[in-house]
Amino acid sequence: MFVLLFNVFNFIFMTLRAYLTLMTFATIVCAVVFSIAVTVINPFTTNSLGFILFYSSLFLVITGLVAIIGFVVRFVILRRHLAVRAVIISFRQAFLVALLASVALMLLANKLFSWLNVFLLIIGFSALEFFLLSLGHEDD
Repeated sequence: MFVLLFNVFNFIFMTLRAYLTLMTFATIVCAVVFSIAVTVINPFTTNSLGFILFYSSLFLVITGLVAIIGFVVRFVILRRHLAVRAVIISFRQAFLVALLASVALMLLANKLFSWLNVFLLIIGFSALEFFLLSLGHEDD
């Protein structure tokens, strides 16, 4: 029981090294799952579970890659934010970028992809990002 409480406590108060290690490991695992999904799943004969596996693994790989790269750019290269703020901002933006890419690929697969739809998606995600930025400034 004590070990479980200790692990929960360490998860809540995660160090930066632990976050980067966990995020890198999870991204590598998701990339392996994505590569298996791409090579094994036939899009013409698969059911909805195959598509769910494909899109969710793609979403998680993009989220992990963009979050790690965004954190490195913000914290190491630009040095504008504290580590916690850089992690929060990079993960939020990585989530939105991954969602945008996944939705765009879903539209392409269903033959609904057009420049107007992509433009509307980008406008919608930009408005959501500005809304989340405005919420973040109320906490300061």
